[in-house]
Amino acid sequence: MANVAPARADDLPAILELLERSDLPRAGLADHLATTLVAHDGGAVVGSAAVERYGDAGLLRSVAVDRAYRGQGLGTALVGAALELARRQGVRTLYLLTTTAGDYFPRFGFRPVTRDDVAPAVRQSAEFTGACPASALVMRADLD
Repeated sequence: MANVAPARADDLPAILELLERSDLPRAGLADHLATTLVAHDGGAVVGSAAVERYGDAGLLRSVAVDRAYRGQGLGTALVGAALELARRQGVRTLYLLTTTAGDYFPRFGFRPVTRDDVAPAVRQSAEFTGACPASALVMRADLD
């Protein structure tokens, strides 16, 4: 299986390409490369997950696995590593937006909430202010 590691600057083009192929927003990701994780198989980026930190709140975003690698536990490994990264960064409440994976994230402790329930700083992120449609499901996990 591919290994999960912190993203490097030279991973950014491949991450953005993976997000494009996965129909996920790319806006703002470059600003959070330091808290982005990738899965490599050989030299290729085959998965990603990122955490945007806003004080003790955060946004899980850009969770993507290349189609050829789905169903092998890579998404679970990426999300688990992202949750651990968020905890180490001091994030106590993690949010996400999804249009297609609402059934996937409850296994990690995420539950649906309204946009009004989201920390104000997170609501100012690129994902909330335009990258994701208003119809996207908002979910929250408490990490403490």
